[in-house]
Amino acid sequence: MAEKKRILLVEDDDAVGYLLTEYLNMKGFDVSWAKHGKDALVKLDQTKYELAVLDVMMPEMDGFTLAERINENFSELPFIFLTAKSLKVDVLKGFYLGAVDYLKKPIDEEELVIRIENLLSRLEKPVNTGKAVEVFTIGKYEFNSLNQELMVEGQKIKLTVKESELLKYLVDKRNQLCPHKDILIKIWGKNDYFNKKSLNVFITRLRKFLERDGNIKIENVHSKGYILRYEP
Repeated sequence: MAEKKRILLVEDDDAVGYLLTEYLNMKGFDVSWAKHGKDALVKLDQTKYELAVLDVMMPEMDGFTLAERINENFSELPFIFLTAKSLKVDVLKGFYLGAVDYLKKPIDEEELVIRIENLLSRLEKPVNTGKAVEVFTIGKYEFNSLNQELMVEGQKIKLTVKESELLKYLVDKRNQLCPHKDILIKIWGKNDYFNKKSLNVFITRLRKFLERDGNIKIENVHSKGYILRYEP
């Protein structure tokens, strides 16, 4: 029997938290429910999770602030947002912080399960057998895609799951055009407006990480896609 996937649910509404915990447990997940951000950080220190589901509007520490703390201390953990806030700026902020998905309340429990299953399937890392090391030289940089790390001039840059996935995709297709649609379907699982905006944000972040080597360029081909150019 496969081991249950551990999910951290952070939700301050008792009714919603109880309902989602019971439903996800019934669907075969191992769910820990935290009622606020500080409780979530305690649980993250104690247990390794495959995914975090974060409410945005919470007292003491909102979901966006919690996401920043996750990026700082648990960067390998993918997370999605649940929120009643539907403004475009809020959705884009969620993606900017590294969210792999964004669901608006009221939540359809069946849709949530399908999205979680698809995300976990897509994000699941291959087992490292020792036969192949996922380490790449990108100009002055060394990129370890399994550890989600960039090394340059003795400094380590820790990447989020999405940053590492995107950089790995561009590296695999070095000096080739990567169409927006292909990137979005491969990395985000869906080609839509919000995911395209999120892709643009992540490209900006990767450019900043790689700016110490002027020979590395992520070129924007208008209305088509991106090209990562460098010579190994």
